[in-house]
Amino acid sequence: MSTDDPSATPVAVVGGGPVGLLLALFLDRHGVRSVVFDAEESVPEQPRGSTHNARTMEHYRTLGLASRVRELGLPRDHATGISFFTRYSGHGLAHLPWPSPGETLRRVAGADRTDQTPEPMHRANQMYVERLLLDHARTRPNITLCYGWRVTGLDERAGHVDVTATGAGTGAGARAGAPRTWRAAYAVGCDGGHSFVRRSLGIRYSGESSVQQDVLGRRAIAAHLRVPGLHSGLLGQRRAWSYWAVNPELALNLITLNGADEFFLLTSSVDPDRADEAELARLVRRAAGTALRVDVLGHRPWTPGAALVADRFGSRRTLLAGDAAHLFSPNGGFGMNTGVDDVANLSWKLAAAVQGWAGPRLLDSYEAERRPIAVRNTTAARRLNIGLGAIDRPPALEEDSPDGVAARGKTGAELAAYGLLTLETLGVQLGARYDGSPIVAPSPGDTAPPDAFTSYTPSSVPGGRAPHVWLDCFHGPHSSLFDRFGAGFTVLRLGRDAPEGGGLRAAAEKRGVPLTVLSLDEPAVRDLYERDLVLIRPDHHVAWRGNRAPDDADALLARVTGH
Repeated sequence: MSTDDPSATPVAVVGGGPVGLLLALFLDRHGVRSVVFDAEESVPEQPRGSTHNARTMEHYRTLGLASRVRELGLPRDHATGISFFTRYSGHGLAHLPWPSPGETLRRVAGADRTDQTPEPMHRANQMYVERLLLDHARTRPNITLCYGWRVTGLDERAGHVDVTATGAGTGAGARAGAPRTWRAAYAVGCDGGHSFVRRSLGIRYSGESSVQQDVLGRRAIAAHLRVPGLHSGLLGQRRAWSYWAVNPELALNLITLNGADEFFLLTSSVDPDRADEAELARLVRRAAGTALRVDVLGHRPWTPGAALVADRFGSRRTLLAGDAAHLFSPNGGFGMNTGVDDVANLSWKLAAAVQGWAGPRLLDSYEAERRPIAVRNTTAARRLNIGLGAIDRPPALEEDSPDGVAARGKTGAELAAYGLLTLETLGVQLGARYDGSPIVAPSPGDTAPPDAFTSYTPSSVPGGRAPHVWLDCFHGPHSSLFDRFGAGFTVLRLGRDAPEGGGLRAAAEKRGVPLTVLSLDEPAVRDLYERDLVLIRPDHHVAWRGNRAPDDADALLARVTGH
């Protein structure tokens, strides 16, 4: 690959985790080539988060991957709720049922036409999904994968970014210890909380770094376990996705990975700097209240309670996404999902810049739109974390006495309320809005629905996610309105008397903006969108709406593309 031609590598992606891989896949969808660097030889075999929320699943659907992601994780008939116990062999405190993967698909098949979750939340650990993303990226002609290459230099110039990486000796022609420089038009740091890219830009995090509490506070430990007897010997029919043991002595969460014998442990009930495999095994046995075989496959320290957001999301040609831009507490599962939504936003703007139809302010809109969402979502996760830590674990909790019954009733109710908040987060999942963005064109009198944690109100007011509609009774591939949107902008003409979209089409052709005109004589769609013409962005957010063609279509296209 030539290092003299800036177009040889349009986008360099530093970090090959789920956010970096999805950025490359989105760019590939827009016809833009990228190179993905990661210091590791492959994606990790260690469990991380397991929550792929409704918005992330929609993004997977756009890339043709949603059904493949749903094949990963728990068995089709395994419930995905949350159960709380004093100990796994002891008293139940609360159980929050949630549909199994199979039941979720049956509900989608029977949903109303205007149901807003064509792709409901799915539980599959990140390590499984990363492998799928990596394997898929290997098949895409616009993606070059450089795993085993550590980025050691980043030099942004007026018209390009020089990215220097050192090979570990394998992969993509790497030669151990031999640095090589790629010249890219743009670079994106998706390289995690210790981001080399962010530090190279001199950007700091702001916010709260941890919480001081006994339950998922201070410094904690995460571990990959095999516990063969937990489901078969103790839990029986009390199947869930997350199993908490909560008592005055300890509090830990075992998240089932495969519905059988593998679990992901999260706890602050041991010192992460001193705990070895034997101590972790003893802790799980104490939580079970009985002797169990516990194999520790791996463990690492981590810090719960973080609500950190980068002060800036990059410079002119070097941007940040995912954990490089924001760090989360895991409560609610918002972290990776916020990163996925970052790159859905950023990818089309980078494509526009590479392809020559972006205005000078389009890339600036990335920070303007996504940083407030990062603050919103990190704050929501931290509040959940603090709420969990505030739940009382009285001394009588495990007693077989009237005091014990009363204590379990009170603590169980508090745990149930907390658990329900972590499950019913549709407002956080789908409600991100870009009101006030310089590339959104609202109309006089537009009023956006209020932001809500648990509920989502569909609205075509510019700035928010386009409302969803099923276009047939099949509810399968190509059945969703989202499936009909183009890869670029889409003009929805709603109703047989809707104005023609020719003015917008002509303006788009003049500017080189990819645009699809989609005409639908569907009363349900028109009722939901409330206007005859709606302009949808490539990331499926509404850019503009009206009942007549815009007075100046070229000026509207100029605004929404950053001119």
